[in-house]
Amino acid sequence: MDYCFRSLTRILTSTIFLAILLSSFSFTYTEAYYAQDPDGNITIKWDVISWTPDGYVAFVTIYNFQKYRYISHPGWTLSWSWAKKEVIWYMFGAQATEQGNCSSYTSATGIPHSCKKTPTTVDLLPDVPYNQQVANCCKGGVMSVRGLDPENYISSFQITVGNTGTTNYTIKVPRNFTFLDPHNPGHTCGPAIVGKQTKFITSDGRRVTQAIMTWNVTCTYSQFLVGKPPPACCTSPVRYINETFVPCYSCTCGCKNNVSHPESCVKDSPYFNGDNCVMPPSMPPYSPYQNPLNASTRLSFAFLTLLTMSLSVFFVFVYV
Repeated sequence: MDYCFRSLTRILTSTIFLAILLSSFSFTYTEAYYAQDPDGNITIKWDVISWTPDGYVAFVTIYNFQKYRYISHPGWTLSWSWAKKEVIWYMFGAQATEQGNCSSYTSATGIPHSCKKTPTTVDLLPDVPYNQQVANCCKGGVMSVRGLDPENYISSFQITVGNTGTTNYTIKVPRNFTFLDPHNPGHTCGPAIVGKQTKFITSDGRRVTQAIMTWNVTCTYSQFLVGKPPPACCTSPVRYINETFVPCYSCTCGCKNNVSHPESCVKDSPYFNGDNCVMPPSMPPYSPYQNPLNASTRLSFAFLTLLTMSLSVFFVFVYV
């Protein structure tokens, strides 16, 4: 009997320890990405479409595959580091924020658009001349989410790169991509991965062309990297994706945490009538921060259930 009791105790102790260990690992993992949208990401596709005397022309497309996070004004910022001594000769649909030191170039060769080793690029504004635009550009860096606005979740620009050579073997893929959303910092970009060449269909649908070379970069969001708490109250389930709609960190409808104007309402927003704003619904669909069945909560319930069952079995064997 004593041997059985000791064996049972060891089994129960091991089970509880294993449950605690798995639970701690699970909680750590949920902080490594955005648990409410684990598959959401910003994807950057870089298609080399033609050659130039010293480099190539590429069409760069940014996709917002996040379910909840808009990219709002002042818009996205994209940067990377060149692998060699590349320069940007021309850009359409976007621009580098700094030209850098181009003193080695003369009027005979022309002055590049940017000679920075790590250029930072931004989208152009909507009122730029038509000859500087390309498809899906020039929205001031503002991007919607695909589920709510499938026509405006893409941003694109064209770039002419020099000093790369003119073959697939001489081109070196850029490194250290960084995507910045000024209202939602916390994106981390992986390395550029060369993949299957993109195919393009002409406007008349009668011809298909193919990129010379294509690579993709995936940038994921992590609340852990942001370092600020989620909003305490919001007038809309989509507040946390865009402060332009409801500035939740300052004041919202019925926000009891606002000290200066308790239970006041923002009435000067151009996007909604403050007199009619309401709190988020108490029933689904929930915002991620309100969802009572998010990943962390489910793990807590699972651990408590396992602990309760283990203690029940223990008492049954002891007293029965």
